[in-house]
Amino acid sequence: MPQNNYPKLHNAMWPGLVGKKSMGGTEPDLALDQMLDLTAKAEVNGVKFDGVDLFLGSPHLDINISDDGLKALADKIRGRGLAIGSLVAPVWFFGNAMGDDAKRAGWIDCVRKSVRIAQKLREFGARPYGIVRIDSAASVKDWDADPKGNTKTIAKTFREAGRIAKDHGERLAAEGEICWAGMHSWKNMVNLLEEVAMPKVVGFQADMSHTHLYILGANAEQHRIVPKDFHWEPGAFHQAMTKLTKAMRPWTIDFHVAQNDGTAYGSGSHEKTGRHCLIGDPKGKLNITRDSGYWLRDDKGKVTKKMKHICWDGCMFSNKVMLNQQTWNDVLAGMIEVRNNHGWAA
Repeated sequence: MPQNNYPKLHNAMWPGLVGKKSMGGTEPDLALDQMLDLTAKAEVNGVKFDGVDLFLGSPHLDINISDDGLKALADKIRGRGLAIGSLVAPVWFFGNAMGDDAKRAGWIDCVRKSVRIAQKLREFGARPYGIVRIDSAASVKDWDADPKGNTKTIAKTFREAGRIAKDHGERLAAEGEICWAGMHSWKNMVNLLEEVAMPKVVGFQADMSHTHLYILGANAEQHRIVPKDFHWEPGAFHQAMTKLTKAMRPWTIDFHVAQNDGTAYGSGSHEKTGRHCLIGDPKGKLNITRDSGYWLRDDKGKVTKKMKHICWDGCMFSNKVMLNQQTWNDVLAGMIEVRNNHGWAA
């Protein structure tokens, strides 16, 4: 099969930090340069990663970075033959979208700084596509106290952030992970985006690992799509994913390829989240090549061509795994298969 040129294949840099020492773990962080080198060295039959998606937080990057610092960052990444795509705004370090005026102001200020970085990286010629990723950074349990009112507050915050993003020529994508207030089920996520009502600016980021857990209703049992006795039967899974993606795909502007073991962990009936798995994990419940199609093809099976790039996202792995070059060759091989099945020629 001829090599398709789109979507471009990216690797996420934040797995070098998530679960590591700077975020409460025990293992040392992996420096951005380490993650960049592992990504740049990955190769499968002459095919390499096209770029990276970045986390806009320390120790990888100071969100108050100067223009000169951003120019040096852009040159460093391009010097490895990589482009920059989507950026993660570290909003949870600064506030939340559902809190008091001070919390909301901190959250918005983080987005403002993040879209400035995004715009500058475009101007420096290092970032030809991509979005800025956001979440509510608030608790599902707290949201439960006033679902309608809290959704309106989050939407108001997202709209203000959307106006800032628009002024910088950027778009925001809310991550589909079940732990975020007002975003913790597929119906709540659609309701929130409809309340925001800025479809050209504020959309949805689908992560195969996290977002497919919407079908289980882990933090919103009333929105479960599969039966309670569901055991990953192919037919029931297909029906559930078809329903889920029909609702979410119109809002989806960013897509992560990932694997998941189908479990949600956390205490009680709320605050659960999912686990990323290695691409070849035998416990993984997803057929990565096939199941990417739920997001990358429309209801009639035609490739949507909405995604200029797709990104692998796999966190919480040991440094021994992360520093093994074969790990990234395997990831790249899986990404190539996704593109070969759901991409298009330039």
